[in-house]
Order: sequence, then structure tokens, then C-alpha cells
Amino acid sequence: MFEKLKNKQAKIAVIGLGYVGLPLALEFAKKYSVIGYDIKEENIQKLKQKIDPSEEVPPEAFEGTDIEFTSNPEKLKEASFYIVAVPTPIDEHKEPDLKPLLSACSTVGKYIDKGDYVVFESTVYPGCTEEDCVPVIEKTSGLKYIKDFKVGYSPERINPGDKVHTLTNVVKITSGCDEESSEEIAKLYASIVKAGIFKASSIKVAEAAKIIENTQRDVNIALMNELSIIFNKIGINTYEVIEAAATKWNFLRFSPGLVGGHCIGVDPYYLVYKARELGYHPQVITAGRSINDYMGQYVAQETVKLMAAKDKNIIGSKVLVMGITFKENIKDIRNTKVVDLINELKAFKVEVDVVDPYADPQEVENEYGIKLSKSIGKNYNAIIVAVAHNQYKNLDEDYFLSISNKDGIFIDVKGIFKDKIKKMLYWSL
Repeated sequence: MFEKLKNKQAKIAVIGLGYVGLPLALEFAKKYSVIGYDIKEENIQKLKQKIDPSEEVPPEAFEGTDIEFTSNPEKLKEASFYIVAVPTPIDEHKEPDLKPLLSACSTVGKYIDKGDYVVFESTVYPGCTEEDCVPVIEKTSGLKYIKDFKVGYSPERINPGDKVHTLTNVVKITSGCDEESSEEIAKLYASIVKAGIFKASSIKVAEAAKIIENTQRDVNIALMNELSIIFNKIGINTYEVIEAAATKWNFLRFSPGLVGGHCIGVDPYYLVYKARELGYHPQVITAGRSINDYMGQYVAQETVKLMAAKDKNIIGSKVLVMGITFKENIKDIRNTKVVDLINELKAFKVEVDVVDPYADPQEVENEYGIKLSKSIGKNYNAIIVAVAHNQYKNLDEDYFLSISNKDGIFIDVKGIFKDKIKKMLYWSL
């Protein structure tokens, strides 16, 4: 298979051209013939004009690539190596929503031939690839797993907004359903990933490795969030405590915050789901998730308490929330926990203005029913800097004073203004 791809006697199809699929498709297209497939026709039209809808990939990344963008599934029959990079979200009950993934499997099953490969990059629980995805492909195609087609799993490690830890300079985990596929898949990825390849011993090991990367980070941030709640009651600043503790060589420097996004805020639920299916009820992971899911409400409640302490009338008071994306300097609003903060404030009958230099207003309204303000107003009772966008870091206290009323309160979720706010009442996690 690798030789066929190298000689362009076979094509790669990347299914799902979002934050994960597009960079991967373009990187492969520097050396191989690639079909980039996505069900959203409006996104395909932008990609044909060298515009990334996610605004992560610059136009120059499209140059010198052998790629055809399409929303027509019939084009997939031209491929022999399929890479599935579709979203794997959670539903309203915080359980895995495999509909996009299984739909992609059904699509692949319609066009796959004997001898073809399918590699999954979407984050799933251990066992999902072979127990959930493969049967759909078998049923749709009429082919037999391993005998007629090979399957592998190579978890994505894309970090939106990160220009340092990119696809090619982060070690890539690969795996296959047998020795042959493990070798062929590793060779293909090794041809584009400069940092090297780690060949996992099985598909399940590769799936588990991905899911614990984010679960470990989630639990560590949850610890810092719980500590920040305790330190707030004691009356000390969490970031000052971290700064002091970090002088020890083996202290892990995690910070408190709102844990959203499509990875850290989602992946642990996939592992919890699988564990419960096997009769084990995780305690540490679920406790961490519970703490992190609460933090948006917590920040809102502390804001209201501080306003009440200043004798401000809570009902009808004005609060400015700066930032709604799930992390700084990107437009991604998936699973952002700033929404929890906003909704909690609204539950107290507070008037909330929300601004963000990156988020798409229509997308925010469609997804969360929140209208972004076109401009920042005046006379705010409290200002909450919820996301550490670079544009906000350059602002000074005089600016915040100019848009606040008397005795304005400043809430610094990420601690980026520590020691810079002197005249306003300052609070951070």
C-alpha cells in the first residue's frame, strides 16, 4: 500500500476537513494524491479558494499540493487509503455521540475495495474502532475485516492555535490491525512527521493513549480549580501559590481555568462511558469532570457576591464578559465553558454584554443563543476577562476604569492582570 501511494498509483482520502483533517490532508498532499472530503459544501467552496473555514491554516499551506476538495461521496471510490477525522462529541447526557463517526464509516463502506486501508484519527474510547466502526464498514461493504481490508488508528494531536506543536513536529502514534498494516501505516505517517513515529502494540493501546493524554490534563486542572476555590476562602491568590510551589523541581505547573473545547472537556467522558460499560465506576475522573464543569458557574457566583458586597443592585446590573472562545487567540467556540458563566449571570437577572475579537457572531448565536455585542459600552458594574486573547493583554487599568462605573469590579479568570490592577476590586481564580 505504501509503495502504491508513493508512486501515486493509489490515492488517500481524508474524511472530515476541520481542525484535524485539513492540516493532515494538506501535509499528505505535498507528497501524495489526496481527496479531501467534507459534507459541508460551503466549506468545500472556501477550501477551493485556499481559505480555511477554521482560520487555522494559512493560504500558502495550500500551495504545491496534489489535492481535490469535494463534498461528493462518489469521488471516494477513487481512494484506497481512507483517513477518518470527523468530530466525536458528547450528547446532552454527556455520553459519546458516535453519529458523525458511524456515518463516516457507512460512507467509507460504500466505496471501499478489497485491499484498502481505513485509519481513524477521531478520539474514541478503547475498543471503539474494532467494536463499533469496523462492523459498520463490514455491513455496508460486504467485505471482511483483516481478510479483505485493513484498519488502523492514529490519534490526532492537533492543538488549535498552537503554531509550535504542529502536525509534523509532534511524535505520531500509529497502530494497525495486524503486523502488515501496522508497518504500512507507520511508514506512511513517518513520511510526513519529522518528529517520528511511535508504533503502538495494538489499536486499543493507541486509542487508550490518546484518551488518557487529555484525561490526565483534565484531572490536573481540576485539582488546581479545587485548590483555587479553597485559596479563595482562605484569602490568598492561587497564582501566587503556584509561583511559590513551582520553585520545586518536580512540581507540575498547571493553572486553574475554564476547561472547554473539543478535547479536554469531552474525552474523559468517553473513558468514563467505557469503564461503566465494563462495570467499573471511575471516581477520580468523574470528580475532576464535575469540578471543571462547575467552574463557569463558580466564577459567575463569585462575581455576583462581590457586586453584592459593594452594595450594587444585582438585578439589572451590567457586566461585560470579554472572550467566549474555548481558548485564547482562536475562533473555536466548541464546548466553551464561558457560556456557563454567561448563563449563570443571566440567571441572576444580570445584563450581560459579550465581546470577542475572534468568535463568529452568527456561529455563537446559532450554537448558544448568545448575541455578541458589536462594541464595548460604558458603566459596567463588573468586567470579566474570561479568555486571555492577546488583544486583551495589551489593555491597561485606565481603559477598564473608563468603561466601569464607580467601584467597578475586575474579574481576571486566567490571572493575566495579576499585579496590574490596583484601583479596581480585583479577583481571579
